Formats: sequence, structure tokens, C-alpha cells
Amino acid sequence: MSSSTRVLELLGLLQNRRHWPGDELARRLGVSQRTLRRDVDGLQELGYPITTTRGTGGGYQLSPGASLPPLVLSEEEAAAVVMGLKEIASRAHPMSGDAALSAMAKIVQVLPVRIRRRVDSLRAVAVAAPGTEAHAAVTDVASLTTIALACRDTETLEFTYRRRTGQVTSRTTDPHRIVSVENRLYLIAWDHGRGDWRTFRVDRIDGPGRTGKRFAPRRLPADDPVGYVRAQIRSMPARYPVQATVQAPAERVRDEIGHYGTVEPIDETSCRVSIAADSLGWATFCIGALEAPFVVHGPPEAVEYMRDWGRRLTAGTG
Repeated sequence: MSSSTRVLELLGLLQNRRHWPGDELARRLGVSQRTLRRDVDGLQELGYPITTTRGTGGGYQLSPGASLPPLVLSEEEAAAVVMGLKEIASRAHPMSGDAALSAMAKIVQVLPVRIRRRVDSLRAVAVAAPGTEAHAAVTDVASLTTIALACRDTETLEFTYRRRTGQVTSRTTDPHRIVSVENRLYLIAWDHGRGDWRTFRVDRIDGPGRTGKRFAPRRLPADDPVGYVRAQIRSMPARYPVQATVQAPAERVRDEIGHYGTVEPIDETSCRVSIAADSLGWATFCIGALEAPFVVHGPPEAVEYMRDWGRRLTAGTG
């Protein structure tokens, strides 16, 4: 590895973690501690605010709150980059949501305050398609960055959480992972007050604050974080347990809406669909988008809601 390549990797490692013990950082770079100190000295001469601590527990870190050499982006470009990364992190996308969150956290830390305020004002992430449940607004960039950095640095996080009932509770957590499920971001964290794992919708987290207390990471409650969050969502009691019979093979229906409910075959050409939803509009869209004949059995609110949809759609065709 050339010295220039090594220095770039050193900068990346320092941005990825709050504090690096000297011996561990040297091992990651494949150099001696003497060479590491020389590389750090060179970066400090260039203006990078790297703090060096000696003795037991000593190591290297980027000074919190210090300004790194400027990122050469205009105000418009910086806002576009951060919002683009936010979009990738919060929606289904072939790129890695984890990578987007990490990149966004790095960039937000070095943006001038004026640009950060501008980005924070751009709250709308997407416009909901007609007839679908409104897309939950992702939390502001500053809050999302705080949560992402606490996950990265294994730092205990405090916040208030708004449940779907409107109840507000104070939480102290060890945040482990942010995952994107069905166009929403969820935090998987160990809840101190409950003594167990909990999932939190990120758009319902208010005032997240890092405590400065480090924690030892636990093994996640499942090997597949996305699958775990989906299972947690399904286990929650829903306002509307919508039941329907669809005249289409179960395999086809499961491929199209399997993430949103359960599909059980009746025979080769029909199946039962169950969708636990807080929004009748969302359940109606899911079933209606199947392009197959169906009968809704309940609850009564769902039957009446879909009848009203049918009347409005018929009237709209003139």
C-alpha cells in the first residue's frame, strides 16, 4: 500500500469510529506504531484536527466539533448529496442503506452550520402515490445523523418516543442498527428500561441525544435485521385486520404483497389474504393493485371503505 493510499484509509478509519487505540489502528493499516505516528503528524500539519492521547487507553480520534478542511461543494450540491443519501437510506434501493447512512453522517459533520440548517428544512422525502398511505416523513437530518453516529460509536442514546397511540415516553437505549423496511427507517436497540430489544420507528423519535457513555455491543436478536423488524411489525396488534379472498394463485399474490401480510392457498387458483393495517387506504391499495378478482370479508370498516372507493372510481370514469 502506497503512503498516500494509506493516509486516505487512515482518514476513513478515523471518521468511521470516534476513538481508535493506537495498536489496533496500526494493525488495521498494516504498519508500525512509529509509521502511524508519522502519518498522523503529517495530517495534523495539513490541518486535520486529530487528537492524540498517550498511556493506557491512549489512541487517536478526530476532535469532536472541529472543522475538517472544507468539502468542495456548493450549498446546492451539499444539500442535494445529503438528501440523496437520505433517500437511499430510507427507501428500497439497490445501493446499501448502511453505506448511505455512514456517508451522510460523515458529510453532515463537516458541513457549515448554514448548509446544515438548509438541509434540515428539506423534510419531505417522497410524495405518496394516489391512494396509498402517506409516506412517513423521515426525521430531520440532524436527528438521523445523531442516531447513526451513536450506532457507529456504540454510545448510549436518549430520546423521547411517540407511540402510534400518541403516548410519549422517555427512552434510554443502546442503539445497534438502523434498517429500512417498507420505506420507513427503524432503529433496533437494547432498551434499558424494558431490559430487552425494541424496534423504534425513526420518524417517531424526538430529541435524540448522545450520552457519552459507551456500551459493549450485544449480538442482534436475529441474523437478519430486516426480517426481525418485519416480524416485530406483524406481531403488533393492528387497527384493521383486513381479510379477503383473492382469485389468483397464492404464489403470485405472495410475491406481490407478501411483505405486507400473510397469504394462504385455498386451491391452485385462489388464496386468503390477511393484512394487518393502521390505514384502510393502504390495505385497499395493496389488494386492489393485485389486478385479480377479490372479495373483502372484514372488518366492516374495510368493506364500507372499499365500497366507497369503488363508487368514487366509477364516478371518476364518467
